[in-house]
Amino acid sequence: MRTRYLELSPYNLVRIILGERRDSDNESDNVYTRAAAHLTEWIASGALARDAEPGIYPYFQEFTVPDTGARLVRKGFIALGRIEEYSANIVHRHEQTLSGPKKDRMEVLRHTHAHFGQIFMLYPDPAGEIDQLLDAAAAVPPLAEIADEFGATHRLWKIAGAERIQQLMADKKLLIADGHHRYETALQFRNQNPGLPGADRVMMTFVNMYSPGLKILATHRVVSGIDAGNFPHGLAGFDVDAIPSLDALRDAWERSPGATVIGAAIGPDLYQLTARGPGGELDVKVLHERLLSGALGISEDAVRDEKHIHYVRGIDAAVEEVRSGKAQIAFLLKPTSIQQVADTSFGGGVMPQKSTDFYPKLLSGLTIYKLG
Repeated sequence: MRTRYLELSPYNLVRIILGERRDSDNESDNVYTRAAAHLTEWIASGALARDAEPGIYPYFQEFTVPDTGARLVRKGFIALGRIEEYSANIVHRHEQTLSGPKKDRMEVLRHTHAHFGQIFMLYPDPAGEIDQLLDAAAAVPPLAEIADEFGATHRLWKIAGAERIQQLMADKKLLIADGHHRYETALQFRNQNPGLPGADRVMMTFVNMYSPGLKILATHRVVSGIDAGNFPHGLAGFDVDAIPSLDALRDAWERSPGATVIGAAIGPDLYQLTARGPGGELDVKVLHERLLSGALGISEDAVRDEKHIHYVRGIDAAVEEVRSGKAQIAFLLKPTSIQQVADTSFGGGVMPQKSTDFYPKLLSGLTIYKLG
């Protein structure tokens, strides 16, 4: 994808946010110094121009849900949000972060003093008051309309001023749906640069967590390179049932929304693993603690380093990896609900890595926030 973007335009943002590394890179000429040079040049040439007035940008994404084929529109808006420590109980996370991605994002931020992508933030607005304002703004043709590689259409508008939206957002708690690494990078950068104007804010896309267009996809776990023994026969703490098809597994998920039901594809066979006990735990947590670690002996470090395990979107794709012999076991999960994410996050907890796949992704570069 990067190669295609580089060929599309000399002004494609990939040159800044994911530039090409070279064998000749050194301290004065590297992927980050070139990113800063591109930004400076594009501003000087007029390829990028600062808006004359501040505003809030309604951002709608129309997309097809993988697996179901349903067509939805996710409605949000891009604006600046103040960076808060987690301890202030205003911004809440639901995932732990890894150090590697934060180092890269920090270098881009240090060299460019700009934010190019948005933090994906959820806010509670059951009455949908803000969504009504966004719909009104979207009654005219958009400023931009872009189709991505996955069939999603992205549309952008602008509301100058938008004081009413600011008033409605003033008391809202925020939940990071996606962008934990970028948020914590911005927080660290703010703390390191207390005198830099604008460093206390970051670009966010805000989406109502009660919006019907908000969709979380399941991320299935595919396991290889282990001694699976007689798994899943004799598995303690679970009822193990052979099932004829994926439709049978989907039916079990529908019939028992409160139970922990995990699918397992092993060779040509499919199994339904139903956890015994009172229920209420996150399926992904049960999978990681009781199956990956407990039954198969895959350590937390191995999971974090993606040793013996990788992640697949799409239930058919996960099963095919086993049927083709590429993997030993595919663990199949139903999607985590928005309410489960909110309960965990607002309660101060975190979920295992890749517990949520908010679909589709936000596009970087629709707006850019330059500090200073």
